[in-house]
Amino acid sequence: MHRRDFLTSTAAASLALTSNAWVHGGDTKTYRAGLIGTGWYGMVDLRHLMDSGRAEVVALCDVDKKNLHLAADEVAGRQKERPQLFHDFRDMLKPKNLDVVLIGTPDHWHALTAIAAMESGADVHCEKPISHTFLEGKAMVNTARRLSRVVQINTQRRSTPHFISAREFIKEGKLGTIGMVKAYTYYNMRPMDNPPDIEPPASLDYDFWAGPAPKIPFNKYIHPRGWRAFMEYSNGILGDMGIHMLDAMRWVMGVRYPKRITSTGGIYVGKGGKANTTDTQTVAYDFGDFVATWEHRMYGRGDDPKAGWGVNFYGNKGTMELKIDAWDFYPWGGGGKRLHVDAVKDGPNDPRYETPDRKPAGRAHMRNFLDCVASREKPVADIEEGHLSTSLCELGNISQKLGRSLVWDGEKEQVVGDEEANKLLRRQYRKPWVYPEA
Repeated sequence: MHRRDFLTSTAAASLALTSNAWVHGGDTKTYRAGLIGTGWYGMVDLRHLMDSGRAEVVALCDVDKKNLHLAADEVAGRQKERPQLFHDFRDMLKPKNLDVVLIGTPDHWHALTAIAAMESGADVHCEKPISHTFLEGKAMVNTARRLSRVVQINTQRRSTPHFISAREFIKEGKLGTIGMVKAYTYYNMRPMDNPPDIEPPASLDYDFWAGPAPKIPFNKYIHPRGWRAFMEYSNGILGDMGIHMLDAMRWVMGVRYPKRITSTGGIYVGKGGKANTTDTQTVAYDFGDFVATWEHRMYGRGDDPKAGWGVNFYGNKGTMELKIDAWDFYPWGGGGKRLHVDAVKDGPNDPRYETPDRKPAGRAHMRNFLDCVASREKPVADIEEGHLSTSLCELGNISQKLGRSLVWDGEKEQVVGDEEANKLLRRQYRKPWVYPEA
């Protein structure tokens, strides 16, 4: 048995969010802020923004009146003025009076709303994955660069204290040469049953909600929080959970695009249900000098029952198991010590927020965004980084759908010798919405 050593990393300690965590040097401006998409995670992001004390929420937009008014009531209880309410994001953005806009919509709306917000003059904090199809993401990056906008993507593991300390540990060479990385989740997040089609709730404009995506018959899982079970509106478990750990992999390893993507999987257990996302999927990304894999199962436990979501790094000096609530280092070959680092905790388990170990990441990530709005520097999860990580999910899903490997040309940003795959880098929008051109 190895002795378990507990350490408190400098990085984790410096990022622990205490009562003075929102102190910021020199930036005294109060930003005029708006939110598009006032559902669960849009409001999580907005609470982090309001916690900063650096913004006044002046506008909220949602096509569900119930969500919209609940959000307005909460915001009004935390500031002097009640925000203006909008049904159509274009009406909210038309006055061009917002400094920052948060995008909390389902994935299929990210591109159009974020581009419109940038064109209105705002800097943007956008939920992940940044896009539903690859060329949407490319258009978003090009818009941000053309207009010199600050755009932060909510891949907040880059602002998670123990992820930062893990990255520093690996960057110091403590794992040696890394030949393999494995990212995974085994949470049961996908509905397996077959609910009947029903009428949308009276509060919801379902046609506008579907927007540019196909409008499938409504059932109870589509709205408000089950839409990730449908590929029409999401990139499945890979695009929901995978992007976080694959982004962490890219961040640690310092890589952009893989050379080859191979995915297998499908619906093996939840057959006959309404959901059309995979309940089982494995993706291999060949980066030339190492391979990274993603694996999810919506049934059965993982190898470690305490590790439901994480990313492991395997080197010739040891293994790093980086999980959502801790990291562990296991030396290989008898050298070094086994190490364990817990996630930073912050505050009570307030159901309005996230679990206590995740709240520091959201706050720190929002602070980084606002600091960059002031300095005009690129944030830690800049839109290009979000696009690169999102592309791993999109290409993995294309490989799984077609049943074959993809050879990717990172310079030309296309699949080599496979026009059927390249056609899936975009999709046809439902009229009257127009696909954004890169």
